[in-house]
Amino acid sequence: MDALAMFLQLSIQLGTPLLFATLGGILCERVGHLNLGIEGMMMTGALFGFHTAYATSNPFLAVLAAALAGLVTGLIYALITVSFRGNQTVTGFAITIFGAGFANFIGKGYSNLILSNEFIASLGTKEIPVLSKIPLIGTALFKQSILVPVALAAAILLWIYMYKTRYGLNMRMVGEDAAAADASGIHVTLYKYIHIALGGALCGIGGGYLSLVYVPRWQDDITAGMGWIAVALVIFATWNPMKAIFGAYLFGIFKGLAIKFQNVTFHIGGLDVSLTSQIMDMLPYLMTIIVLVLTTLSRKRENQAPAGIGKPYFREDR
Repeated sequence: MDALAMFLQLSIQLGTPLLFATLGGILCERVGHLNLGIEGMMMTGALFGFHTAYATSNPFLAVLAAALAGLVTGLIYALITVSFRGNQTVTGFAITIFGAGFANFIGKGYSNLILSNEFIASLGTKEIPVLSKIPLIGTALFKQSILVPVALAAAILLWIYMYKTRYGLNMRMVGEDAAAADASGIHVTLYKYIHIALGGALCGIGGGYLSLVYVPRWQDDITAGMGWIAVALVIFATWNPMKAIFGAYLFGIFKGLAIKFQNVTFHIGGLDVSLTSQIMDMLPYLMTIIVLVLTTLSRKRENQAPAGIGKPYFREDR
């Protein structure tokens, strides 16, 4: 039981950056912009979060720096795709390549640096009294970094905003039919900029979680492709923040399995079957492909992408 609780704790730690990034992707795509730049936004967030943490040892400033780095990267994406009406797919790839290259280049100076023990303790595992004593789920859910409940709260608040407020309805309308939203008096460009920028901030915090909490030190390609899994999780969650919680932590479990069962030999039918680390590392990405196929087979309208996604809006054509 203790081993299972520790495994679930690890899975939630691995799923939390995915949850932040998936929520950021949902915000971008709900206003009609396909965001393939999540990986780059996470990398810039991880870099600036680590730099600020090492320079100041202030956890609040470090998380804020990660969010601002992602926000600025999101604004660059918004400027190109909203104002200049650039191709969203190409721009997303460019953001990812630039963000990863920039972070790895600047991060070489941080390769041998480790955050202070005081900082690690400030954002590290904290026990919630009483709740942490609950068998199994107590360790998994209530012995975590403060950023874990922050991610869960962000998903819940985002769901309330999207489905229970007028502004959320406006936001979804922009993603479905920008021309109709504009004709209704909604400031389409403003909605796009705000939500893409906030989506970038969430992606930045997801990257910051890796360099501030999970590692916590700098290493090249620290996101290890998590941004691409988040792109798939946006579809898996059918652009719904509450479903994103399930999807992110499900993939956290898969990544946890890849860590726990590397180079393990199983005895099956008198044969010794070894699972190499390479095979286990493939598991989350294999599941990504399966999830994408199953999700796209759904015919329900509520499970489909926003109708306006990937389409630049020309007000003059209205």
